[in-house]
Amino acid sequence: MGQSELYRAPAPRPRMIRTPDTFHPALDLGLHDDAIVHLFVRDALVQPLDEPRPMRWRTLRMFGFEAARVQPIGRHEGVDHLAVALPDDHPADRMPDGWRAAGLRNWFGMLDDATLAIAMRGVQMLEWDRTHRFCGACGTPTEQAAGERAKRCPSCGLTVYPRISPAMMVLVTRGDELLLGRGVNFPPGRYSALAGFLEAGETIEECVAREVMEETNVEVRDLRYFGSQSWPFPNSLMIAFTAEYAGGELRHDPAELADAQWFALDALPQMPPRLSIARALIDSTIARMRGDPPR
Repeated sequence: MGQSELYRAPAPRPRMIRTPDTFHPALDLGLHDDAIVHLFVRDALVQPLDEPRPMRWRTLRMFGFEAARVQPIGRHEGVDHLAVALPDDHPADRMPDGWRAAGLRNWFGMLDDATLAIAMRGVQMLEWDRTHRFCGACGTPTEQAAGERAKRCPSCGLTVYPRISPAMMVLVTRGDELLLGRGVNFPPGRYSALAGFLEAGETIEECVAREVMEETNVEVRDLRYFGSQSWPFPNSLMIAFTAEYAGGELRHDPAELADAQWFALDALPQMPPRLSIARALIDSTIARMRGDPPR
């Protein structure tokens, strides 16, 4: 397979994982046998190997799974969905026969989009619950606040909500070329749009310019919003843009990227997996640049 055959973008409107319209967040849910449970050991989702699917608590309970921590997620099509964590010291590689625990990316293409989206919410709720069991100001055990998703300290009154860490993603174009980078922890051969986290006091626009300059020595202009996607890293909101090249000689920072290159549209490398905002951003941009009609 030649390099130009490695990747071909489809027409616009690629898929991304998004919460379904029929889902409604809810706090007034208790664990019961008919509830759909998204079972995790830390950030690994537990699923049957033969047929990954949404699971009722009665089924999971029958296989000997026990709930160490529970967080309500919401209702989807009238059915209660809850996130349940196994004990933190439970080995992720020690599951009953026929079961597997793996990160959410491993279940892409095996679970339906709605289940993945709700599970992504659930793992973030559980991680917030795990890391806020004690007050960050005085060390007192926290309590669940009434009527809202918050933890309150009964001693000093500090109230904490699930944290959201905004991050930017940007696809820089130069004529018919795309600027793509290889993260230091990427699988071999994979490239993606550039990304980075906001700093305190920084606007998203300032973050885009700073991160691109720090990572690649490139200046950008004509920043345009593309879209956003919640992503459990473990609590990120990825905000994606396109931008035009404005100057600078490409020189990647090896502390940030393993590599960065300008790629022509007919010679693109391996891309991020489908359902991610990175893939949607790249697919849509390539389709626009090629003049593909919208669908």
